[in-house]
Formats: sequence, structure tokens, C-alpha cells
Amino acid sequence: MSESVIAGRHAVREVLRSEADINKVYVQDTANKQQLKEIIDLAKKKKIVVSNVPKNKIDGMTDERHQGVVAMVSAHDYMPLETLLENVKGRTANVIILDGLEDPHNLGSIIRTCDAANFDAVIIPKRRSVQLTDTVAKTSTGAIEYVPVVRVTNINQTIDKLKENNFWLIGSDGSGDMDYREINAIGSTALVIGSEGEGISKKTLEKCDFVVRIPMAGEITSLNASVSAALLMYEVYRQQAPLGRD
Repeated sequence: MSESVIAGRHAVREVLRSEADINKVYVQDTANKQQLKEIIDLAKKKKIVVSNVPKNKIDGMTDERHQGVVAMVSAHDYMPLETLLENVKGRTANVIILDGLEDPHNLGSIIRTCDAANFDAVIIPKRRSVQLTDTVAKTSTGAIEYVPVVRVTNINQTIDKLKENNFWLIGSDGSGDMDYREINAIGSTALVIGSEGEGISKKTLEKCDFVVRIPMAGEITSLNASVSAALLMYEVYRQQAPLGRD
């Protein structure tokens, strides 16, 4: 299995707190060790080797802003769809399907929101889509260790499988005939978010049980994909975890 580079203090701290398979931690030799004390202590507690190295060595490992620390982690595995469905069997579950999303920062942000809004997984296609990368891991600020990512060959066949398992499919598109605040998300819900430029593909949109729109009161006609996803996920969360129950 290849390695993934996790860079930055917050991201490295979170990956150390998770069950991820961490091979080594590199610390910049001129970094403020007091600021990195928690990270170093966590690594040593888990018996992970911590190496002090020059800044140029860490610079060569990642293009991300590393803040003097990186962790080498076994590359993230994708969860099979069958495993996900077995894990959520018998309870209300929520997933988000990303139809052709290409920006790794958007994927990382969506994974982070999934963790915050209690979503069970992100589903992405194998082709014409961003995959799990170091940038995705960094942008997720550690959430990638807690939110499974399912990679599928065919989005439309996956939707059929989700429907067989009692999920309601809700797509987000400017053509939607419902305001997103009108959805009923009490049961298992699968949200569908399209690509940054093209939106949801026609066939996938037709498979959705409901198509909702996000009202735009200003001059701009659309939102960033990760922002749209966050609004819809938190509407689902609001309905499933009303005040006093979260």
C-alpha cells in the first residue's frame, strides 16, 4: 500500500488521534517544539517514529502549508458499497453522492462537513471525479479518518441500490421545483451534488426522488459545491436532530 502525506499541525494531530496506520512523523528541526509538543507526545505514545529533519526535506514531501510537521500515513482505502449498506442496516442513515466533482478542496470540505453533520459516507465515481489525494486529506482537517469514502463504477446503478435499501434520493439543481428547506428528511437520505461546472448529469437527475433548489437572492446564480452540500447536509441534520436532542 502506498503512502499519503498529511501536512499541517491540525491535520497531523487529528490523524494521530484516529486509528489510521501512521508510518512516521517528520518534524522540522528549526520548528518551535513547544508548539508541536502535543503532536510529538501523541506520536511517541503510539510508538510512532518522530524524525527531526531540515525544512527543505519537508518542503519536498508536500506542496501544502505544512507548519513544520507532516505524517506519513498508509494510503486511504475506499469502503465497498456493500460494506456501507451492511453497516447502516436497520437504522436511519445519510450519505452524499458527488456526481463528477473535480476539485480536491471541495471534496475535502465536504468530507469535513459530513463528519460534523453526522453523515455516514461520501460516494464518488471511479471516473471523471476527484479521488482521495493528499490535498483532500489536508482540506478535510482529519475528518477523512472518520468518514468512509465509497468509490463506485456507476452512480446510477448505485442510486438504484440505495433505493432498494430505503434511501430517498434528493438532488440539488437550479431547476428544482422545491426549496431545499421544504424537503422531508426524516428517513434515510442520499443527497446528490453535481460537478462544479456541469451540475448533476441528466440521467442521474431523473433518478432523484426530489430535486431541490437553493434560493439565490443576489446577482450570483450558484454556490460553490461544498457550500451547497453543507446547506443540504445541515438541513437533514436539523430535521433528524432537532434542538434538545443533539
